[in-house]
Amino acid sequence: MQPVRASVVFIIFIGAAAIIISRLFFLQVFEHDFYAALARGQQQVFENIVPERGGIFLTDKNNETTPLAVNKDFPFVYAVPKDIEDGEKTAKQLSEIFGGDEKEILEKLSKKEDTYEVLAQRINEEQVQKIKDLNIKGIAIRNERLRYYPAGSLASHVSGFVGQDEEGVIGRYGLEGFYEKKLRGVVGKLVGEKDARGNILQSFGENKDAAQPGNDLLLTIDPNIQTIVEEKLRDATEKWSIDGGTIIVMDPLTGAIRALANFPNFDLNNYSKVEDANVFANPAVSHLFEPGSVFKPITIAAGLDTKTITPGTTYENTGSVKIGSYTITNVVQEAKGIRTMTEVLEESLNTGVIFVEEKTGQDVFKKYVESFGMNEKTGIDIFGEVPGNISNLSDKRAINYATASFGQGIAITPIEMTMGIAAIANQGELMTPYVVQTIRHADGTEERTQPESKRKVMSSRAANDLIAMMVSVVRNGTGKRAQIPGYTIAGKTGTAQVPNLESRGYSDKDIHTFAGFFPAFDPRVLIFIKLDDPKGVRYAEGSAVPLFREIAEYLITYYAIPPDAPQN
Repeated sequence: MQPVRASVVFIIFIGAAAIIISRLFFLQVFEHDFYAALARGQQQVFENIVPERGGIFLTDKNNETTPLAVNKDFPFVYAVPKDIEDGEKTAKQLSEIFGGDEKEILEKLSKKEDTYEVLAQRINEEQVQKIKDLNIKGIAIRNERLRYYPAGSLASHVSGFVGQDEEGVIGRYGLEGFYEKKLRGVVGKLVGEKDARGNILQSFGENKDAAQPGNDLLLTIDPNIQTIVEEKLRDATEKWSIDGGTIIVMDPLTGAIRALANFPNFDLNNYSKVEDANVFANPAVSHLFEPGSVFKPITIAAGLDTKTITPGTTYENTGSVKIGSYTITNVVQEAKGIRTMTEVLEESLNTGVIFVEEKTGQDVFKKYVESFGMNEKTGIDIFGEVPGNISNLSDKRAINYATASFGQGIAITPIEMTMGIAAIANQGELMTPYVVQTIRHADGTEERTQPESKRKVMSSRAANDLIAMMVSVVRNGTGKRAQIPGYTIAGKTGTAQVPNLESRGYSDKDIHTFAGFFPAFDPRVLIFIKLDDPKGVRYAEGSAVPLFREIAEYLITYYAIPPDAPQN
């Protein structure tokens, strides 16, 4: 019996040994990579390297740059709650230094289970020194890299700002949003090891994939022009109590934007204090409005380009016109007899552009409105652009086309209207507007934006005829207050009704606009001005037009633009 028992034990031992050997062989040969990776995972530490975000810079006429958005080290104060000995006293001392709520600070100091509580960020050097002088156990100061906007509110809608998401910092609005991928760079990786107790070894960081810094953006926006334009818009706010406003200054031949200002704007460094988030959207590219009479050159362009009319074509102005059951009047309703098309623009006659639209025909008129880009995004490189709404023209009702001829019943953005007028100034070439002149990479190489024509919207012949008519608006018509001795200025006013959102009609509010460019036949500058419901002034010739002249006079001096017309 004894030999049998020994044999059984031996067989069991051999079987167990075979199983163990087989398992070891399987682990070493077939699952070696898996367990090696698992071991490395228990020993290794991975950490992201956050890349330096690219900067945004304004550029003046001499190619000198001014920082608009950069990165800066800011001190912040934090607490290690378990080390705080007297929470109430500490909370009182700190609140007196950086102005925080004493109760909130005490609440954070009382979280003894927490190892880290941020108490205040972006504190100044004076506050840093006062906190250091207190020498409170459990209170410390470190630096953090944050986005900083040196110019405060200057060009705030152009710049945009950064916020936080699950991946860290991300651009919001403006250029920060539009060029997020270009600005943020590529995250790097650090690979290190830890010992059995979890302590980081000194070799940490020897193996790494370097972070790639973001690209810098050099803008077409000139800090000097932007500053002046924002000052003039503030003046308009104080003078006429406007509800809002937009001013765009651009090179009509290239599409380069030299200034873009809106009211109200906001402080980029304190955007979190803004109560109405709608303020962050850029009205120049994202807010639709009915343009009114500033749109009339587009209607005239359709007539001139198709040779349906000439500047000297006449019609009888009776002061009003019947469209079905509707009666449309001019602002000045008394009859003035026979008028030329040039006089239609000079006097901004609604009945005159209705005459042009009817002679041109609905299909042709709509084609030109679309060709001028009034139903599409311009392609400007700023976050949040929306296309215009000309859906009324999908309905063939005569009244819809009649009102559209003088810019009512359709809605567009300020940048669309600006580019439409710029196409006239540029001999019929519709350009793509842009605000980034150069993208500069970390290695020093650069990508420069090349001006781009979207299409030819009218012949040079028709454009020159229309420019001459717009010059006459400034010399003899509603734009007289835009005159500058020695300079030929082309322009068009607009005083548009604002729709009543609670009814199908219009409110008692107005929008005043003026678009002008100079020198008229060799333009260097185009200025578009939109003022929302200015108080105490009835028409654009008393608000937007003199504002245009003030900005134009500055630009003539700034760019040293020589006179192009004899002075009387």
